[in-house]
Amino acid sequence: MPSPVIWKLPRPTAAASPGTGAPAADGRDHFFDNAKYLAIVLVAIGHAWEPLPPGRLVEAAYTFVYTFHMPVFILIAGYLSRNFELRPDRVWKLVTSLLVPYLVFEVLYTLFHRALRNPDFSLSLLSPYWLLWFLPALFFWRLSTPIWQAVRFPVLVSLGIAALATVSPAADGSLPVQRTLQFLPFYVLGLRLGPQHFALVRRTWVRVVSVPVFAIGMLVAYWLVPRTSTSWFFRKNSAQEMDTAQWTGPAATLLLFAAAIVLGACFLSWVPRGRTWMTALGTCTLYGYLLHGFVVRGLFYEGFYDRQVFDTTTGTVAVTVGAAVMVTLLCTPPVRRLLRPLLEPRMTWARQRTPARPAKD
Repeated sequence: MPSPVIWKLPRPTAAASPGTGAPAADGRDHFFDNAKYLAIVLVAIGHAWEPLPPGRLVEAAYTFVYTFHMPVFILIAGYLSRNFELRPDRVWKLVTSLLVPYLVFEVLYTLFHRALRNPDFSLSLLSPYWLLWFLPALFFWRLSTPIWQAVRFPVLVSLGIAALATVSPAADGSLPVQRTLQFLPFYVLGLRLGPQHFALVRRTWVRVVSVPVFAIGMLVAYWLVPRTSTSWFFRKNSAQEMDTAQWTGPAATLLLFAAAIVLGACFLSWVPRGRTWMTALGTCTLYGYLLHGFVVRGLFYEGFYDRQVFDTTTGTVAVTVGAAVMVTLLCTPPVRRLLRPLLEPRMTWARQRTPARPAKD
C-alpha cells in the first residue's frame, strides 16, 4: 500500500503573505478564519429562521443555506486537522476543547429549557440538546483522523459509510450517530485537500461562475420546498425513519454531497484572503455557535416570534440582520475573555503527569 499523502503547510516567515492556504507571519491563515466567521453567521441565521411563520420563500432560503453551511464548516475542520496525531497532549486538548464544553453546555441548556419551557425536562448526556451534537461529532471525527490518513480512497469509503447509515435505523437513536456518519465525508475530504485546492476556488472565473450557480441553487431550493422534506438536509434520520424507500437514502447522500461541494466552493470563492475586520471573529466561532442558541430559543420560548410583523418580508429581514449582529457580538474577544474558563478550560489539575523517562546507562 502506498504511503498516505499528508499535506504540509510551509513554515511561516515574516515575509509570508496571507494568501489562501498559506499562513501569515503570525502562523494563521486568515482565509480560514474569515470563512469560519461567515459560515457561523449563516448557521445563526438559519437557526433564527426556524421559528418564523411558514412561507415558501423563507423555506427555500433555509433549504439553500442548509445545503452547504455546515458542510463548509466541517470541511474546514477536517483541513485544519490534517496534522492531528493520537498523542496524549493532542487527545487531552480534544477533551478540554470539545468534551468538557459539551458536558458544561448540556447542563446549562437543560437548566435553560427547564426554566423557560419544561420544568420536567431531563438531562441526558447521550442525547445532545439541539445544536450540541456538533461537539461529540467533531471529537470522534478528529479521533478517526489517523484511519483516513492510512486507508486508500478515504473519501469514497466515507461516502459509502454515510450511505449505509441512511439505511440503518439502528443509528437513529439518541446519540448523534446519523449526523456523525452522514457528515463524515466532508471532514474526510477536508483532510485530503491541500492549499492549492483552496487557491483554485479563489480564481476569478470561479467567482464569476458562482453567481449564476447560486441563483440556480436558490431556484432549485424553491422548487424542492413543497416536494421534499427539509429533514434530508439535517442528516439526522434514516430513510426508514423518514418513511421513504431505502434507495432514497444513498441517493440523497450522493446528491447532497455533490450539491454541498459545488455551493461550498462558490461560497469560499468570495471569502476574503487576508486580515479583515472579521478575522479575529473567526477565531472565536465556537463561542458564537454555543451561545447563540440561548438567544434564539429564548426569544422563541418567550413568544417573540408570535408578533404579526414576522409574517412579513420586513420581519424576515429584521430577523436575518439581527441574527448576524447577535452572533457577531458573541464572537468578539471580550466574550471570549469572559467565558474562556467554560469553553477553553485548561484543567491541568486533572491531567496525568507524563512519567519521567528512565536514565540511560
